[in-house]
Amino acid sequence: MLALLGVVWLAAGALASAIEPYPFESEVQRKRFQALAEELRCTVCQNQSLADSDAPLASDLRDEVFRMLSDGRSDMEIRSFMVERYGNYVLYRPPVVGHTLLLWGGPLVLLLVGLVAAVFVIRKRRKAL
Repeated sequence: MLALLGVVWLAAGALASAIEPYPFESEVQRKRFQALAEELRCTVCQNQSLADSDAPLASDLRDEVFRMLSDGRSDMEIRSFMVERYGNYVLYRPPVVGHTLLLWGGPLVLLLVGLVAAVFVIRKRRKAL
């Protein structure tokens, strides 16, 4: 009996999470919401989007995104609002500007340094033989 109660409890939770919490006006609006929620970062979570996060702040931000979509705001206006409020950190793909150049160029620089180091090590070992 306890096992059956556990199964019912789990099934109810799965059904509750499958219910769409927002009354979208169209499929296009739902897709825009989903794209924005996946593109915007939860500011209190470790590397989670608004779509993935269960944090209360993420829920509030999803509500705000839905409200702005319902008010007819464009995706760019919504992104701009979030950046004004939380900075570029809220974007998973921040713009390439002066203070984000290291973020975008850092991996390439590290790769080049690694390749140059590998070439020097290989040359040194060949000379030693």
